[in-house]
Amino acid sequence: MTPPITISKRTARRLVLGKQGLWPGRRWSGVDGTRAAMLAIEQLQLDPLQVVARSHDLMLHARVADYRPEYFSQVTYDERGFFDWGGWLAVRPMEELPYWRTIMQREREHEGIRKAVAEHRPAFEAMRAALHERDTVSAKEMASNGRIIVKDYRGGRDSSLALYYLWRTGEAMTHHREGFERIYARAELVAPSHLLEPAEALEADLFVARKSVAFAGIGRIGEGRPGSFRHWLSRPVSSREVREIEEALIDRGEIVRIHVEGSRGGAFMLAEDVALLAEVEAGRVPVAWMPIETSTEKEVAFLSPLDPVSARGRAKVLFDFDYLWEIYMREDLVVYGRFTMPILWGDQLVGRIDLRMDRKAATLVVNGLWFEDKATARDAEFVDALAAGVTRLVQFLGANKVDADAVTGRRLSARIRRAGALAS
Repeated sequence: MTPPITISKRTARRLVLGKQGLWPGRRWSGVDGTRAAMLAIEQLQLDPLQVVARSHDLMLHARVADYRPEYFSQVTYDERGFFDWGGWLAVRPMEELPYWRTIMQREREHEGIRKAVAEHRPAFEAMRAALHERDTVSAKEMASNGRIIVKDYRGGRDSSLALYYLWRTGEAMTHHREGFERIYARAELVAPSHLLEPAEALEADLFVARKSVAFAGIGRIGEGRPGSFRHWLSRPVSSREVREIEEALIDRGEIVRIHVEGSRGGAFMLAEDVALLAEVEAGRVPVAWMPIETSTEKEVAFLSPLDPVSARGRAKVLFDFDYLWEIYMREDLVVYGRFTMPILWGDQLVGRIDLRMDRKAATLVVNGLWFEDKATARDAEFVDALAAGVTRLVQFLGANKVDADAVTGRRLSARIRRAGALAS
């Protein structure tokens, strides 16, 4: 067995941030830059909540210098460069569809889906017919047509439930979105015909395993968290099978073993990324990663609660930063705020900020601001970087001002308000 490559924690952190387009600063712009950022993210998670902005827009805003939400819609739904799918809802490159079509077929054997089909067969037949009778189908439109009310978080009517599961099993795909509502169409009206043929089962398994490593940057194949190998296989998988798939990917030259100093257990990274390690370990920035405007040293980035570098426990692993999205927690368990976002300064998470966009008043409200080290709030370079980050976010949101009354410290609060005023 080839020994693992050993790297420092700083190198691991910078490699993951750099691969994701978050360090040393934004290196993309425009529609083409949005497409590049989405490819780098690997699986861009979608979520309907819009406390500040939608999570995928916040992720792309942190990576694309002049990002606008319409760029996402253009490359995904107009150009058909990507498709959205899954119980863990994410956008992936359209060219990957054959592998995911294999997973979609497996979904048909899922107990919950089989039960829904059995209980609501007339609705499934009616929605399948609707998809063949018209170019697009809206769950809202179908629900208004005398459908049966159901108690299911996937939909309040049997028609909505049927459309959702036809989408999960690959008969339907997202044609486009109106607001955040999914508008369905038959798969053959959305994807090129050559991408609709499912991949062979083993190739799909190997692809999903490799995808989970690519998504993590540095990670373990056997993890069961959303976005990972076991989560997506749609079938039970033993530890022995995980090891066999790991070895197959190593033998194919697609992944390599890696050990991060101070961590327990081994991990993997894409073999194609090994060439970046020497540059990053030496403290240099790979040429392809050079920012086009400014760096995260000069301008902080506010990370979406669902950003893959910090969500689901990754902040603790990479940054020694305990982060938990508190949006769905009981009031008595909320420590910081329901939409608290990590603050990336340089290659470190130095604090968190709880934000809310008051759209009626066109005001970005800061509900709270906390630092890992209280001295950070007095660091002049950080305060300048924070102000620059606020200015960019205010411009993106179209806010007219910032309400920073909840921020402790008169100077810091005034600087944040001034940054908002300069942006408007």
